[in-house]
Amino acid sequence: MKRQTLHYSIDPFDPAGHRLKVTLRIEAPDRERQILSMPAWIPGSYLVRDFSKNIETLKAFCGKSAIEVSQVDSHTWIVENCDKALTVEIVIYAWDSSVRTAHFDDTHCFLNGTSLFLMPHGLEDCECALTIMHPPHASNWRAYTSMPAGKKPGKKDKKLIGSFLAPDYDALIDHPFEIGTPQVVRFKAHGAAHEFVVTGHYPNLDLERIAADTRKICESQIELFEPDTQHPPFLDCSQKYVFMLMVTHNGYGGLEHRASTALMFARRDLPTKGQNTPPDGYTDFLGLVSHEYFHTWHVKRIKPAEFVPYRLDRPAHTRLLWVFEGFTSYYDDLMLLRSGVLDLPGYLKQICKGINQVHNGGGRFKQSLAQSSFDAWTKYYKQDENAPNAIVSYYTKGALAAMGLDLIIRERSHRSRSLDDVMRAMWKRYGRDFYTQTPSGLDESELAPLIEEATGVDVSQEIRQWVYRAEDVPLEALLARSGYEMTWTSTDELPGLDLTLKTQDGQFVVRNVLEGGAAHRAGISAHDKLVALAEIELAGDNTQLKRVLGMHHPGDRVAVHAFRDGVLRRFEVDLSPPGKTACKIQPVISLDK
Repeated sequence: MKRQTLHYSIDPFDPAGHRLKVTLRIEAPDRERQILSMPAWIPGSYLVRDFSKNIETLKAFCGKSAIEVSQVDSHTWIVENCDKALTVEIVIYAWDSSVRTAHFDDTHCFLNGTSLFLMPHGLEDCECALTIMHPPHASNWRAYTSMPAGKKPGKKDKKLIGSFLAPDYDALIDHPFEIGTPQVVRFKAHGAAHEFVVTGHYPNLDLERIAADTRKICESQIELFEPDTQHPPFLDCSQKYVFMLMVTHNGYGGLEHRASTALMFARRDLPTKGQNTPPDGYTDFLGLVSHEYFHTWHVKRIKPAEFVPYRLDRPAHTRLLWVFEGFTSYYDDLMLLRSGVLDLPGYLKQICKGINQVHNGGGRFKQSLAQSSFDAWTKYYKQDENAPNAIVSYYTKGALAAMGLDLIIRERSHRSRSLDDVMRAMWKRYGRDFYTQTPSGLDESELAPLIEEATGVDVSQEIRQWVYRAEDVPLEALLARSGYEMTWTSTDELPGLDLTLKTQDGQFVVRNVLEGGAAHRAGISAHDKLVALAEIELAGDNTQLKRVLGMHHPGDRVAVHAFRDGVLRRFEVDLSPPGKTACKIQPVISLDK
C-alpha cells in the first residue's frame, strides 16, 4: 500500500503581529485516535524549549466540519473519531530573534520546522509536501532553503512563494527557511553548489570575501572526510548547501542542519567592501561558519547512539557531547589554518582563547567532561551566576581534550596517524550511509576501541583521566613534546577583586564571584551593586575603577560599598595580586600542520 503524503502550508498573514498560520492536512488519519505533537526541543540546542508555547490558537476539521481537540500535555493533542480528511490549523507567534525558532516581520521571515509543524503520530515516515504563501505586503519575497523543491507553482498560484517536498517528518523539520529579499552569493566547493544568504541591514557587506573564505573552509572539510571522492554529504538529500546569516547589532549563534546552517552574528565583526584588514572578530565568524559546516558530517550524520532516533518530546542525555561538540570546536579553527584563511600565529591565538576560558574557571575541578555532556540540559543551557565555579564547557574543554588526543596519537604513532584518521573511521562506520541505510550511533563504550582501531594507539587511560575525572588536559607537556612552548602571563598589573562586573543603569552590578577569591572571602555576592571602592565613588565607570585599583597594592585591605536588595552594605576586601590568566603558545621548531 502506497504511503500517503502529508500536506503542510504556511501563511505569513500578519507581519506586524508576527503571526503565521500553519496548516496540516492528513488525507487518511487514524480514524479512532489521531495523536499530534509539537517538538519540545530542536536538535543541536540541548534545552527543552516547549515550542508549543507560541501556539495562539489550534483548530481542527474533519472534512469540512469542526471537530473537538483534546490536549493531553504541553505539546500533545488528540483528535478522535475522524473518518474523513483531517485538517489542523494553528496560529504561531513568531518573534524570537534566534537561530532556534521563527522570526517574522515586514523585513523577512526565518523559519525552523520544529517550532511550526505538528507531527502526526504513526505517520512520521510519510512524505511531506509544503507550500508557503507570500505575506500580504511583499509579493517579491523568495524562499531560500536546502529542502528540495516540490511541484512548481502554476500561473494561477500567484500567492505561493513555492512548494517543497521532504521524504519524512524528520527531514521536514531539518531544512530551515529564510524568506525575503536577502543578499545572496553562490559558489561551488569541489563542484557542489553552496549559497550564502544574508538578511539584516549591512551597507557594503563584503559578501564576495565571505564566500571566498567559506569556499576554502568547505573544501578543506570535504577533503578531510572524503579525500578520494571529494563528495560532500549533503548531496544525499539536497542539491545544495545553504548558509543563512542573520546580521544583528550584537547577536551570536549557530545551529546545524543536514544541508544548511542558521547563523547569527554582529555586524561590527563582518568585513566591508574595500576594507584591507577585516575586523578582529571576523576570525570568530569564520570559526562559527567552520563549526556549523563540520556538523554536516559530525552530529547530523555521525551521532551519539542516544540520538538515533531523536526523541523530541524529552531530553536525550548522552555523555558524548564532548566528542561531538568538543571535537567540532577543535576542528573549526584547525580548518581555518588548513584552508589558509588563518595563519599559524592567528591559529595559536585562537587555541589560547579556549585554554584561557577553561583554566580561568574553577568549575573544571568539579565537573568532568562526561558530566558536562550529560547535564547539558540542566546546567550548560541553564547557567546562572555561579556557573564559572560549578561547570566546565563540553565545547571548550572538549576541544582541549580533542587536541590532547590528537597530540598523543601523533606522538605515539611517530606522526603517521592523527585524529583525522579517527574522524574518517567514524564517518565510514556511522555517518556516510546514515540517511540511506538503517542508521546507528556511536556508543561511549565504542570510542576508545575505535580510536585504537583507526590509529593503533590506545588512549583509554587518557579518556578516563581527561573525560571521566575532573582533571586538566596536560597541554603544556604535550605541546612541549611536539615543539611548542606554552607560557602564562598577566593581562593586567593591577590588584584585583576576583569578580566580573556588568554595567546596569549607570552602576556596576556583580555578575560572577570567583570561588576562593578576594570578593568571595569578603562576602560580596552576585547581583550586588558596587557604588564605591576605598570610599571613592565608582558610578559604573571602568576607567574610575582601574584608577582606584591603581592606587593600591596586592594585599591592601580596602572598603567596598554595595547595595544588596536596596540596603547599603560595607565589605572589607584584601586585594589579590594580578593572576597569570593568559596563555601564549609559540613554536620552538618549525612543524607542519
